[in-house]
Amino acid sequence: MPLRGYHEGDDQQMKRTVMLIMLDNRNETAVNVQKILTGWGCLIKTRLGIHDGVLEGCTQSGLIMLELVGEDEKHDELLRKLSLLKGVNAKLVRLHLETEPK
Repeated sequence: MPLRGYHEGDDQQMKRTVMLIMLDNRNETAVNVQKILTGWGCLIKTRLGIHDGVLEGCTQSGLIMLELVGEDEKHDELLRKLSLLKGVNAKLVRLHLETEPK
């Protein structure tokens, strides 16, 4: 059985899918984004959230980076749901690396 993120065929290929999500008006949009991400949590291998500032200097914009696993069709649906939210800009990045057979 291949490792997740790898596709076996004639040549091995390493594949990673990353989603970048930018939020505006974080206090309002973050709640709805969190609900969607929780519902699709089994697709999320890694999650990193970044925003500028701390304490009283907290900004209203934020960036979430996700490493996704599973089927491309499900990633596309997650992207579609997030993109429907006002103040959210989400993009998928699919990376492939050909590796030499062992």
